[in-house]
Amino acid sequence: MYLWVGAAIFLMCTIGETTKGPWGLVQSAGNNLWLTIYVIAINCYFFEYIMPRLRWRKFFSSFLWLLLGILGYTEGLKLWSRLGNLLHINSDFMVTPKSHDQSEMMAYSVAGFFLSGLTRHIYNHFRLRQTAQKLRIEKQEAELNYLKSQTNPHFLFNTLNNIYSLARDKSDLAPESILRLSKILRYMLYEARGPYVAIEQELKIISDYISLERLRYDESLRINFNYDVEDMHQSLPPLILIPLVENAFKHGVSETRSQPFVDIHLAVAGRRLAFTVVNSMGETSGNGKENIGLSNLRRQLELLYSDYQVSVEQKSAEFVAKLNINLASHV
Repeated sequence: MYLWVGAAIFLMCTIGETTKGPWGLVQSAGNNLWLTIYVIAINCYFFEYIMPRLRWRKFFSSFLWLLLGILGYTEGLKLWSRLGNLLHINSDFMVTPKSHDQSEMMAYSVAGFFLSGLTRHIYNHFRLRQTAQKLRIEKQEAELNYLKSQTNPHFLFNTLNNIYSLARDKSDLAPESILRLSKILRYMLYEARGPYVAIEQELKIISDYISLERLRYDESLRINFNYDVEDMHQSLPPLILIPLVENAFKHGVSETRSQPFVDIHLAVAGRRLAFTVVNSMGETSGNGKENIGLSNLRRQLELLYSDYQVSVEQKSAEFVAKLNINLASHV
């Protein structure tokens, strides 16, 4: 930041002296480069070391120290200029000594001082905003990871319960269900760890989950799963659709005594996703309750997208869950 301030002072003074002074561009640049070195060093020392140690509650003493600092700034500038002349670096000071009276040197010092102070204030303001933004993003990422860590065990707990039911009944389908569960676990461990997956992968995991659930029921369960997706390679947060599907089986179909069904439809067109799950309900079904899966889904969407909608509707014999996302509204 101080280097940029020094560069600005160097350019302004060099252009000013070249147009009004007796020197050419090269000599003016050499003179002002020597002075700019001093300006950068003294401003850095003053604002980073002296200013933080001033106590602004004691206004009079702080103002006195500030005034003494500016005077010392001016006298130091004069000494630095003379040193440059002795080293044959800065010819400005000795060629026209009358032009460098106390008022001119003071004006140069005050201008450099306040320009540095203003720039430092603006720089710190933007740096604080960037830091706050970074902390906010890190907090959201931590919360999102926490929600995912809740969702996965919840999903696995329900799936293991299904396998337990098959094992308890000594069903020949238990080994196949374990195999299907291993595929789902592989997806969670190796493919769903990133922030996005292709819609094609999400559809596959939904199909695997449906196949796993189908093992528990006889032919009376009707499942309709269809989709209309323009681009299968569009990105989507992993496992964002599973909670609605899981909710349909756990709190809907499992409580339905006659003609259970699940209708699932996914449509993605023009970066807009529409996902609908309709399932049968029994008298004691608990689809409408805000369970862990649904509450986590809402919070994840709140962190991920600015344009989305989750709606649930409980009718007499069926439950409808709808999810609409503008995939282009990712925050």
